[in-house]
Amino acid sequence: MTKALDIVVLGLSLSSSWGNGHATTFRALLRGAAGLGHRITFLERDVPWYADHRDLPDPDFCAFHLYPDLAALEAHAATIRDADAVVVGSYVPDGGAVIDRVLELARGVVAFYDIDTPVTLAQLARGETQSLEARQIPLFDVYFSFTGGPTVDRLERELGARAARALYCSVEPERYRPTGEPYEWDLGYLGTYSPDRQPSLERLLIEPARRLPGKRFVVAGPQYPDDIAWPENVTRIPHLPPADHPSFYARQRFTLNVTRADMIVAGWSPSVRLFEAGACATAIVGDHWEGLGTLLPDGEAMLVAHDTDDVVRILGELPAMRRDAIAARARAIVLSEHTGTARAREFVAGLAEAGAARGAAPRKKVAGP
Repeated sequence: MTKALDIVVLGLSLSSSWGNGHATTFRALLRGAAGLGHRITFLERDVPWYADHRDLPDPDFCAFHLYPDLAALEAHAATIRDADAVVVGSYVPDGGAVIDRVLELARGVVAFYDIDTPVTLAQLARGETQSLEARQIPLFDVYFSFTGGPTVDRLERELGARAARALYCSVEPERYRPTGEPYEWDLGYLGTYSPDRQPSLERLLIEPARRLPGKRFVVAGPQYPDDIAWPENVTRIPHLPPADHPSFYARQRFTLNVTRADMIVAGWSPSVRLFEAGACATAIVGDHWEGLGTLLPDGEAMLVAHDTDDVVRILGELPAMRRDAIAARARAIVLSEHTGTARAREFVAGLAEAGAARGAAPRKKVAGP
């Protein structure tokens, strides 16, 4: 059994789920790790857009601290230095500078958790360095990737990662479960607006709503432009806090999963919404990408839709008994393989493996830009 670890995480956000999927990903993972006996400290940059929308300001599973700017991170230097492991997440503000400072301070394992791997790699290919710099990738003891499959091999082979490990998102089954509420919508979608997801949302929800005026649809999430022409039978919810997610899923006959373009190209990139809906036993309709069948097989645990006609056919023709069987199978798979506790075991094992591989060797000097 792995000894209890002191783990420091610097992530985009734990306290606010507004406009990001990082918060719920971190909550499930770190609550799971805390439940296994590990001690967690989370450091979050205090930014206005999350400060105005905090739905978990005082987490009960970790020590939580906000820091206003890069200089203020020095107040936590001793905590970073003395930790058994320090994990920096993607999209942390001033990510490159934060990583350099962590690498200078930390005596234990240093890891990167990329919750946006295909997006990160696309940015690096364009010379953008929002989350990290290419020179920093070989300096991590382990690179945890939200995306599995061939991308993990690419991180090691092409980008020099010492050890790349897939670490998918997960769900807290105590919070995401069936509620038994009556159906209110025939198809719904939960997600922040993204330009590269919008064409799929148009094809798989908005156009079906136009064709099926007698059915009810819903889209929840922030940042959608005012000029979108929503059909009259589409309800809009500007923001839905995580506490309301199970009820939202329960009131849908089907829920839509739409994947970002970079993640479709990479494959093996399950959204946290996929596991949340599955845990709530809501039947999932989603777009196709490589690796999906290894997680939730098409026709068994979800339904892949390629175009508007597929969605119209599913909503109009699929028997309720078959829909419920698909939803039940998804829930069984998620509860077996994709809970926060299951993912935390993978996370801690990856940290322990990286620590053993590093041994007592001194950390490489951080190279300048």
